[in-house]
Amino acid sequence: MITGTDSPLGAGPRPYRRDCLILGVAVWVTGVTFGVFADAAGFDLARIVVMSALMFTGASQFAAVGVINDGGTGGAAVGAALLLAARNTLYGPVVRPAVPASAPARLAAAHFIVDETTAIAAAQTDRGQASGTFRFMAVTLWLSWNLGSVVGAITGSLVGTPETWGLDAAFPAVFVALAATHLRTAAGRVTAGVAAAIALGAVPFTAPGIPILLSVLALPAALFVLARRRPSSSDGDGRATRSGTVS
Repeated sequence: MITGTDSPLGAGPRPYRRDCLILGVAVWVTGVTFGVFADAAGFDLARIVVMSALMFTGASQFAAVGVINDGGTGGAAVGAALLLAARNTLYGPVVRPAVPASAPARLAAAHFIVDETTAIAAAQTDRGQASGTFRFMAVTLWLSWNLGSVVGAITGSLVGTPETWGLDAAFPAVFVALAATHLRTAAGRVTAGVAAAIALGAVPFTAPGIPILLSVLALPAALFVLARRRPSSSDGDGRATRSGTVS
């Protein structure tokens, strides 16, 4: 958790750099996979470079390319990408202590607020360390992802179809990894189940990409579960208090 304590960035060891570099290698491999996948979907090198540099969010890029590859419309591809990228807005308050205070600097830093930068910055114990970690992770991640995308796009013709090497599994694997962290709560499990049912039910009747957009209709199920659990928790606390008072 990031606290308000400031420490000089140049003081002390910087163990986070090792973690950032390890994550960078993993992201580079995923970037190569994306480049191959995008090349097989018909994207040229220039489009892949621009997409990775400006979007810079792997799940959204895989979603957009997957929709296009399946014959979906540009609108469905953009909608699917935006739906997945929306989760990044929740990371803002988490990394706020790690980004500069000025508005222009925060606007620039917002481009790099993704899963990895948020997780590793939030793991630091003071503001100075978190700030340095965020910057180092952002640069490492952006370079790794973009270099990997370029390598994948260039070597895509040599690799052949993604199915040959099992790279087509990367797209659904990204969604499984994103969903796995939310299955620890009842609301998350209910939402995942309802969303999966909606998406699978819509596949035979809608164009590619639309089932992903329709899965957002599972949100009321999560809100319903959360609303029911709050009174239960309050009642449990009340009973525990009364029991303690009697004894």
